[in-house]
Amino acid sequence: MSLTELNRAGLPDGGADAARPRKLPLAALLALATTVFITSLTETLPAGLLPAMSTDLGVGESAAGQTVTVYALGTVLTAIPLSAATARWRRRKLLLTTVLGFALANTVTALSPYYPLTMVARFAAGVAAGLAWALLAGYARRMAPAHLEGRAIAVAMAGIPVALSLGVPAGTFVGKVVGWQVAFLVMTGLTVVLAGWIMAAVPDHPGQTAEKGAKGAKGGSSSMRAALKAPGVPPVLLVTLVFVLAHTILYTYIATFLDGLGMGGRTDVVLLVFGGASLLSIWVVGVLINRRLRALMVAGSLLVAVAGALLALLSGAPGLVYVAVVLWGLGWGGAPTLLQTAAGDAGGEQADAAQAMLVTLWNVAMAGGGVAGGVLLDALGTMALPWSAVGLMVPVVVVVLVARTHGFPARRGGS
Repeated sequence: MSLTELNRAGLPDGGADAARPRKLPLAALLALATTVFITSLTETLPAGLLPAMSTDLGVGESAAGQTVTVYALGTVLTAIPLSAATARWRRRKLLLTTVLGFALANTVTALSPYYPLTMVARFAAGVAAGLAWALLAGYARRMAPAHLEGRAIAVAMAGIPVALSLGVPAGTFVGKVVGWQVAFLVMTGLTVVLAGWIMAAVPDHPGQTAEKGAKGAKGGSSSMRAALKAPGVPPVLLVTLVFVLAHTILYTYIATFLDGLGMGGRTDVVLLVFGGASLLSIWVVGVLINRRLRALMVAGSLLVAVAGALLALLSGAPGLVYVAVVLWGLGWGGAPTLLQTAAGDAGGEQADAAQAMLVTLWNVAMAGGGVAGGVLLDALGTMALPWSAVGLMVPVVVVVLVARTHGFPARRGGS
């Protein structure tokens, strides 16, 4: 571990080897993965519950759909300033604060009979998510052996495909059987259990040093500017924005796309296949990321582009749709791990600032993908969705290939 890494960890020179574990702390990393699961599921759960939510809140389905948008907005507006403001907090204290924020927000969402109050609760959940996303990748890195940092992030990020492939369908089923409010209360119960798990299994780490924290207290903008000056950070952020936008345009409207193919009744199976391929992708990335980050990023980008082309050109054959979805999942599943690892490596001493910007752009892309996909759907029909994904993935592949010295180098520094 370099002296820079020692400083980031808040450890005196020479104390890192004693503080770092010799193997992956799986119980702690799985607690982080569960946090990621709750974060992702809290964001996307309304998608399967919109009809019932709109009826009970007395608004149209389009208005109820804005509960997803306002969540992303909460993250976009607050991730960077709150990350700077809490830079000196001890990491476990900050993690527990975000987790309990989810518990409160989901409880209010479940019990609120008023649309404005529900929107406030969803915004608050987005605020908690912004803090969580900016914290989790760095936290996972710091609790793992130096040569297994990438694998630690892969374990932590496994909560994303599990939430998308299993959590959303399960939450939708619960909502249909016993009511959408119960689905959100179940989320609260899971979060309370998670808080105890964190207290028992997740090691604590200090925040930034007093000197760095004082600088951060003067304003997060200086840290952001310093991070942007690191030559590898801008290409990683650009790839994040466009990659997530391409994925979100297609994923948000996948049920509508499948319905247009006469496969609307198989949406749950398609999502399950996508989730399974995503989990496989995370496993592969976790094994190879420390030696093959660049190759994995190129491969993942190409797979998503090829999947979009298959869906656009050969969607008349259901079997090929499943092939395309498998390729899509293989390309997408490891992307969060790859991008957060690349941002942390490129940011160096400003890794936390780079992560906060990545989280912000990620949610900008998610919100923008929902809007852009809706516009494309209304104007050009369902086939515009996969073609847009193909078009967006072209510059992603180009930037990844060009950023071979900084951003997505052939070999990770310090690995």
